[in-house]
Amino acid sequence: MKLFFSPLASLFFIFSAFMHPTEKQNVQSELKTATVFRSGASLTHTASAELRSGDNELVIEGLSSYLDINSIQVNCPAEVTILGSEFSNNFLGAENISPVVKQLKDSLETISLDVQKLNIMMNTANELLEVLRLNREIKGTQTGLSVAELAKLMVYYKAKSLEVQNDLLEIRLKKTKLDAVTVKINQQITEEQNKNTVSGGRITLQLNAALAGKYAFSISYITQNAFWVPYYDIRADNINSPLQFIYKAKISQTTGIDWKKVKLSLSTSMPRQFSNAPIFKTWFLGYIDPVTLMDKEMNKLNTIPAGYDDRKLELSTVVVSSESIRIRGIKSMTGNNDPLLIVNGTPMAMGELAKISPNNIKTQTLLKGSEATAIYGPGAINGAIVVTLKEGLEDYVTTTDSELDLTYDISLPYDVPTTGKQQIAELQRSTVPATYKYYTAPKLDKEAFLLAEIPDWHKLNLLPGEANIIFEGTYIGQSFIDPANTSDTLNLTLGTDKRVVVTREKIKDFSSVKFFGINQLQTITYDLTIKNNKKEPINIILKDQYPKSTKKEIEVNLLESSGGAINDEIGVVTWQLRIEPGQNKKLRISYSVKYPKDKVVNLN
Repeated sequence: MKLFFSPLASLFFIFSAFMHPTEKQNVQSELKTATVFRSGASLTHTASAELRSGDNELVIEGLSSYLDINSIQVNCPAEVTILGSEFSNNFLGAENISPVVKQLKDSLETISLDVQKLNIMMNTANELLEVLRLNREIKGTQTGLSVAELAKLMVYYKAKSLEVQNDLLEIRLKKTKLDAVTVKINQQITEEQNKNTVSGGRITLQLNAALAGKYAFSISYITQNAFWVPYYDIRADNINSPLQFIYKAKISQTTGIDWKKVKLSLSTSMPRQFSNAPIFKTWFLGYIDPVTLMDKEMNKLNTIPAGYDDRKLELSTVVVSSESIRIRGIKSMTGNNDPLLIVNGTPMAMGELAKISPNNIKTQTLLKGSEATAIYGPGAINGAIVVTLKEGLEDYVTTTDSELDLTYDISLPYDVPTTGKQQIAELQRSTVPATYKYYTAPKLDKEAFLLAEIPDWHKLNLLPGEANIIFEGTYIGQSFIDPANTSDTLNLTLGTDKRVVVTREKIKDFSSVKFFGINQLQTITYDLTIKNNKKEPINIILKDQYPKSTKKEIEVNLLESSGGAINDEIGVVTWQLRIEPGQNKKLRISYSVKYPKDKVVNLN
C-alpha cells in the first residue's frame, strides 16, 4: 500500500489513536537511495517491524528534519493498511558523539584544569606582591631597626619582589599558550560536530495488520537541503592532440542525516513546488534606447569565428598500440582443462573469478581455443576468459537520458556527510576532437590567446559550470561553460602564448584633425603587428574595432582595413592569418570621424 502524506490523514490518525489506543513501537530507518537534483534531493528509507494482528502504532525514526511534508510517501505490503500518519521532529534525540570529539573534549577538560591551576598561582603571586607593597614603608625609628637591618630588609623585599614577578610572568605566558590551544580545540570540536548531527525526523503510522508478522516499509520524500553543481576538468597534452573532457560533480547536503553507503543518483532536473503552465499577460510597448539595443546586438554578433575556411587546422590521428602478451606453460603448471583467466592482463587462478563482485567488472570476454592461443600462447588451449575491472568512479556511472532530464547513476555505495562540505564525484570522461587556434584583440588585450575549438559540443550534454583548464600538464586557470550559447562550436581559452607578440601603434603621420566650417574631421590610423617567435607556423584570428555613430551629425568612414572581413553592423574588422615561424605580419586600420567642432567626442 502507498500513502501520500496529507493533513486529513493526520486528523484521522489523531482521532483513531484517541478512540483505539495501541502499543507504540519505535524502529530505526536506513537510508537506501538518494537522487540529488540541481536543487533538492529525493531520499528513500527502508525499515522493518514486527506487527501484531490488528491495530499497531509504528514510529519510524532516522528521517531528515528538513523535508517537504507534502512529498512524503509510505509504501508497505498489501496485508497492512495505513490508517493515518504524522510527521514530527525529535529534538530530544541523543547526540552521536564520535571518538574524535570525545578525545578532543577530554583534552579540553585537562587544559581547563591546568588553566585553573595557573589562575590560582597567579592570584597567590598577586597577593604576595600586595603584601610586599604594603610592608615596604618601614621607618627605622618606629620598628627599632638599625640602618644595617633596614638595608638587609630592603634587599630581601627587592629580591622577593623580583622572584614573584618573574614567576607571575612565566605563569601568564603558560596561560596564554593554553588559551590559544583551547581556541584551536574548540574550533576542531565544532568542525567534527558538524559531521555528527542529530537525526530528528520521524513519522508515526497508525496501522492495521491482517496477519501478525514482520513487514517492510519504504519511506520517500523530497528535501531542499541538498544539491549538486557540475564542473569540468579540460585537459590537452599539446595542440596536436584531442581534448579530454572530465565531467565532475560537487555534491553537498545538510539534511541532518549522514548518507552512508547509499545508492546515489544525480539528476539534471530541478523539481518545482509550483509547476503551472505559463499564460500570457498584456504586452505594453515603449521606446527603446538605441545605444542599449546596439550594445546588446554587438554582444550577440561579436563572436570568435569558427574555423579557418580551407586553412582550418587538422588534428593528427592518434594511434595507440601495444605488444601482445604471451603467457606460456600455464597448462603444464595447472594440469586441468579450465580456461585461462586473465584479469587486467594478469593470469589468475580460475577460482578467483568467483571472488570478484559482478559490480566491479567492466567487461568480460570469452575467447575460444585458437583465438585465445593466438594471443596468450599454448596455456590458453582451453580458451580464455578476459576480464577488465572498473577503475575510476566514472566506470561505475551509468547515464540515463529521459524526455525531461539526464540522470547519472553511481553503482558504488556512496558516503555524503551532512556537513555542507562538497564531495567530488567523477561522472564521465570524453575525448573530443578539437581545432586549436590563436586569437588576439590588441585594442583590449595585447596577449595572444590559444583557443580550442570544439564542434558539436552539445552532444556532451553539458550544464552551466566552471571548468579547470590544464594544458601541457600545467594548470592554466578557470573558464566558464555556458550551454545557452547558440553557436555550434565552443571556444575554450587555454592560456596566453608569450612567443606570439602583438603590438598596436597609433601612426601620427596618418592621423590628423581638419576643420570644415562648423565641423571638424579627425582621422585615426593604427598599425597592427604580429610576430611569430615559435618554431612552427600558427593560425591566428586578429580583431580590431572602429566606432559607430548614433547621431546623424556624426559621420564615421572606414578608410582602410588591409583586406580584413568587415562587419559594418557592429564596427569590427576580422583578419584570419597564417604566420610562418619568425615571420612578421603588419596590418593597418584607419577611419575618419566628422562631427561638430563645438562638441567633444570620445575617440579613444
